[in-house]
Amino acid sequence: MSKRFNVWLLMLVAVLLSRFIGMALFPFSDTTEPRYAEIARLMVETGDWITPWFEPGVPFWGKPPLSFWVQGLAIKAFGVTEFSLRFPSWLATLAMVWLVWRLALQIWSVQVARWSCLVFATMALTYISAGAVMTDAFLALGTTLALVSFCLVVAGEGGLWRWLFFLGIVIGLLSKGPLALVLIGIPIVLWLSLSWRGALNNLQRLPWRRGTLMTAVLVFPWYLLAELKTPGFLDYFIVGEHIRRFLDPGWVGDLYGSAHNQPKGMIWMFWLWASFPWGIVALVSLAVAWFRGKRRGIVSKTLSDPGASFLLVSALAPMLFFTLAGNTLWTYILPSLPFTAILIGRWASECQSFRLARVRGGLVALVPVLLTVFVGLTATGWQSLKTEKELVGYYQLTRTADDSPLIYLDDLPFSARFYSGGTALEETESDLSSLQSAETYQHLYVAVPRSWPKENVAGFATSARKVMENRRYQLLVIAGMRDDQPSVLDANGVRLSDI
Repeated sequence: MSKRFNVWLLMLVAVLLSRFIGMALFPFSDTTEPRYAEIARLMVETGDWITPWFEPGVPFWGKPPLSFWVQGLAIKAFGVTEFSLRFPSWLATLAMVWLVWRLALQIWSVQVARWSCLVFATMALTYISAGAVMTDAFLALGTTLALVSFCLVVAGEGGLWRWLFFLGIVIGLLSKGPLALVLIGIPIVLWLSLSWRGALNNLQRLPWRRGTLMTAVLVFPWYLLAELKTPGFLDYFIVGEHIRRFLDPGWVGDLYGSAHNQPKGMIWMFWLWASFPWGIVALVSLAVAWFRGKRRGIVSKTLSDPGASFLLVSALAPMLFFTLAGNTLWTYILPSLPFTAILIGRWASECQSFRLARVRGGLVALVPVLLTVFVGLTATGWQSLKTEKELVGYYQLTRTADDSPLIYLDDLPFSARFYSGGTALEETESDLSSLQSAETYQHLYVAVPRSWPKENVAGFATSARKVMENRRYQLLVIAGMRDDQPSVLDANGVRLSDI
């Protein structure tokens, strides 16, 4: 094993290990992570592995269940922790790193494969999603597996790769739905349209009939059971999430939040963010070469190379599809990054300039170092997040059996739901007055906006006192008995103040 290989492997392991460690130190911050984490927790708690539940009694129709299944299995294996729920995404990213290695090695060389893995692992979105509770890592795993398998089979590989193409489709359909077919189909159709006649002959190497049957057997039963269990799922998920959301920037049919209204074409700006810092550096380098008169060489070299052209259309597919969409997020770029990374990895491996060679090492470390510092600041309390972990923890340590559940006035954050194990409540001010009048609890624990001045707190309840606060809320303790007086009960449970 060469010294150069040792250095490359150590760098890759350090990057992946830094994300692995950070998963246990960083609390869930509203809204995405705790929302999906709570859905997975409810799946385990209820034992319902067919329908993900947004909250008890409200089915979650926004995503298929694959990510919740693996997160639920992680909960069963490691308990309800941040690490256990993030671990499946880290494994999915690890699998994508290996697929990047395998494809880059097939198309070019070991040196390109090494740099491609480093580039992919240290892109901003890859590094963040590797330790996050999201569905996007599983969609990207499915599309990457399918496209890498397709490319390898067309290049002459056989055996298991012929079936992994269809397994990638299955993973995509069970993690995000029909969108996976689009993101897999666009690059294949575009690439074949470039008249790679030799590739057309090798398409017969894929077991189309048996592979399609396998896909149907693994995917359709869940879709059917989901519709039978909660009628309306297919209309919302297929028509609403995949057609109305795409066509209507202000779509108001979202049952679980609000549409992400963005200017059309914003997906290209998201690509710069997601691929940071590599995308920006590569584009600058490409622009310099272009204006130095090398444009014809760049275009002809890419179009004449079947491998390079396949990587290009695979990298561009998500942006091409979402260009006209009004509801977009930067996480939609993730399926593009494995193929973008191989293209940039080739450039990085060919850098001859001493300055560029030194810059490469800094780019590898940039995102991991920045996020590790951020995680460290958060873990030590220097940086506050939009999370209710500390507030919920304080309540759980100080409450007694006669006190109320933790109550959030008018708005219950997802992180409060998760960290309270689903016991935190959302109540209005009139509901709180009813609870006080009912004299059910010794004390009411109520979280109200931190921005409330002392006058508002005093007017809210005469006995209200603030016991702690975080970035968004202040926790009040309010006497729950009549006249704001604590209750003393005799042996028969009769309140002494009533005798």
